[in-house]
Amino acid sequence: MEQMTVTELYTLKETIASEIFAGVTYPWEVLPKIGAFIVKLGSTLPETEYEKIGEDIWVAKSAKVAATASIHGPAIIGKEAEIRHCAFIRGNAIVGEGAVVGNSTELKNVILFNKVQVPHYNYVGDSILGYKSHMGAGAVTSNVKSDKSLVKVKVGEKTVETGLKKFGAMLGDEVEVGCGSVLNPGSVIGSHTNIYPLSMVRGVIPAGSIYKKQGEIVAKQ
Repeated sequence: MEQMTVTELYTLKETIASEIFAGVTYPWEVLPKIGAFIVKLGSTLPETEYEKIGEDIWVAKSAKVAATASIHGPAIIGKEAEIRHCAFIRGNAIVGEGAVVGNSTELKNVILFNKVQVPHYNYVGDSILGYKSHMGAGAVTSNVKSDKSLVKVKVGEKTVETGLKKFGAMLGDEVEVGCGSVLNPGSVIGSHTNIYPLSMVRGVIPAGSIYKKQGEIVAKQ
């Protein structure tokens, strides 16, 4: 179970949202709290560095936001972040410093740590992406089960109840997700792991692994 904890997955100094994880064991526990946290944090951000551009939307003055991007609050766009053409931020989103949200990418109820890249046609919902994690073109998080039941995290033969109907994926630091992959509800990807393109991922994938397909996961050499 330790491999799914906040301390194993994330470098908390690499997010403006570090306080939301205080006292939390598993990262998905913060998903219902993101919106309220943004409103509270946003009101403390220095006006010399951040501009409030709409209701509960704070954008760093050093960030680049395309005129065609759509941002709904609550949201915080960090320093040096880049929000590209036709990006759609639906709310409850924290975009870290130096992060890239690309063409036609959609975010909803997420925390992107610093230097995260979701640059091409990605959907990221009810998820947390760790420092320098990257999702290849067309890779998405699936955040609701087809039968609409509560999401469970499966670790081998064990199951952890989350109590959440909407839960996409928890990506640790420096995870690489290949193009066209689908991360099923309740996926937890350990840090420094690579997911092959066109993968269908579910459950917990250990840190430092290469995920080739279900049942074929090897440790990095």
